Amino acid sequence: MDVPPLVAQAQQRAADNGFAYSCAPLTGELLAALAAAVPPGGRILELGTGMGVGLAWVLHGLLGREDVVLVTVEHDPKTAALAAGADWPGWVEPLTGDAVALLPGLGSFDLVFADAEGGKWSGLDRTLAALREGGVLLLDDMDPARYTLAEHHAAIAAVRATLRADAGLVLVDLPVGTGHIIATRRHAAAAA
Repeated sequence: MDVPPLVAQAQQRAADNGFAYSCAPLTGELLAALAAAVPPGGRILELGTGMGVGLAWVLHGLLGREDVVLVTVEHDPKTAALAAGADWPGWVEPLTGDAVALLPGLGSFDLVFADAEGGKWSGLDRTLAALREGGVLLLDDMDPARYTLAEHHAAIAAVRATLRADAGLVLVDLPVGTGHIIATRRHAAAAA
């Protein structure tokens, strides 16, 4: 796949600023495919804006739609300012702050991309509470082989255990790329 222009711009911004934590290409393509399925009037949440690579992939998946609200949260003020300076559509809402603290006030979402520790390794319960019925949660960087510290292995195991314990979720663990988990919130009638 050719790299979409907004993605290329975000990748260049990351390279220019020495930012090494951008969304991997396979993750981006998966994210674009999931974004394309967001219903009309839907809401998307990205936890961990970084330099906007994941955000650009979401926009690629939406292909010019303007009926969606896209909220993206970055913890680091300098990184957030660099990403927010890009030419995003007006319906993109960049926020700066602690995702775990912000989550309870953000509402509910049809698609959540948890790309930061906050909302994934910590505060996962708040992320799950923000997931609408039929909503999809994408987690990346879930391959334990990427990490050497025992605390990281424990965090990943805890994420998997939390997701598996939620009977309202249907999961798929994709051991490709950086390691992905997709969790879909069942509709209430299906969860009963």
